[in-house]
Amino acid sequence: MQMDENTPLAISVENVSKKFRLGTFGEHHRLTEAISDGFKALLSGNFKTLTGDTREFWALENISFKVLKGEVVGIIGHNGAGKSTLLKILSRIVTPTKGRIGVRGRIGSLLEVGTGFHPELTGRENIYLNGAILGMKRSEIRNRFDQIVEFAEVGQFLDTPVKRYSNGMIVRLGFSVAAHMEPDVLIIDEVLSVGDQSFQDRCMGKATELGNQGRAILVVSHNLAAISNICCRALLMDHGSIVLDGPPKQVIEHYLKGMQVDTGKVVWEPATAPASSQIRLHSIGVRNVHSLTSNNQVDIDQPIAIEIEYEVLCEGAINTVQLHLKDENGVFVLSSANAPSMNLAIDQTYGKPLPLGFYRAECVLPANFLNDSRYVLNLFLGPEIGKPTIQCHNVLAFRVLDTGAMRKEYLGSWYGPAIRPRLAWSTCSIR
Repeated sequence: MQMDENTPLAISVENVSKKFRLGTFGEHHRLTEAISDGFKALLSGNFKTLTGDTREFWALENISFKVLKGEVVGIIGHNGAGKSTLLKILSRIVTPTKGRIGVRGRIGSLLEVGTGFHPELTGRENIYLNGAILGMKRSEIRNRFDQIVEFAEVGQFLDTPVKRYSNGMIVRLGFSVAAHMEPDVLIIDEVLSVGDQSFQDRCMGKATELGNQGRAILVVSHNLAAISNICCRALLMDHGSIVLDGPPKQVIEHYLKGMQVDTGKVVWEPATAPASSQIRLHSIGVRNVHSLTSNNQVDIDQPIAIEIEYEVLCEGAINTVQLHLKDENGVFVLSSANAPSMNLAIDQTYGKPLPLGFYRAECVLPANFLNDSRYVLNLFLGPEIGKPTIQCHNVLAFRVLDTGAMRKEYLGSWYGPAIRPRLAWSTCSIR
């Protein structure tokens, strides 16, 4: 949709900041919270908790921007940049500490899996419940009921309690209700990544359709290709601030170039490492198989090893490792895990309780397998594939170089589709 200076505003954000207090009992919004904390302090004898910890964290600082009707705006940035906090403020779930926001018209938002659904109610009942929460009249829900069900593809499960739905089914139903309420502003968080590729494509198509109808859309996603394809504008956030506002391709290029991960290896200190109650990451690195050191540039003629080191914190923990590889434009290239169905060699640790200690998981990509290009890794760890307890998006970037030192063939990047390989995985104890 073509914008001009006469296009009316849909969203106005002026100098918005949001402060959170870390580890404090001192700030109460309800009487029951104050009474509960007072009772805890009385039992423990520690009355300092009543005054609260003075540590503060500014999730957003002086955010300002405007969105016109008909604009589809993508918001990107690393984890913890403040994207979700901003969307919660716009959805009126969280109030800003400073600043002012203005949203013209009805808001539809999809921020978390299961938001607005009651697990004991059926899909049919939850359509009416969720629609009412979003501000739809009963007659509106009734008139659009068939369209909602058809888009979500849950027709045969309509009279089944939602607690028996998969996360993907819940997301499909939630998005369908929000999209068919015909909101003036639709806000979508990364939750759409739960759905399959076909549904994600339909969601993006629906978002484009709503934008063409003059509705404003805000999309937060790590899927940079989707942001590039459907958005007319993108915002890059970093540490609670907007660092760039412009055309999607320009913003994405700036984001990828500015990532501090082109080192070939990332090592975390224990205090700051991504962790769950059972697993703590130590490092991730990329190298050629015949090289002993990690490097941000690897030779296309040699196999490429991706190494992940982690610590088992809980005796008997089960851990799986999964990688997503994207190209420099954010296009999804491949997924691989140390599960038997997804690799050539059977990783002997898969699905088995692990003793306390340090481990190294390794995934090997064959030589002459990836194109000459720059790639970005996402890393997921958890007890099951698809249900990670540790997620690291855009955790590492590296470059595959086609030097052609031993060949006289065509050099550079070849044309080719996305791939679905079975790769060699192995895990061993290292300490």
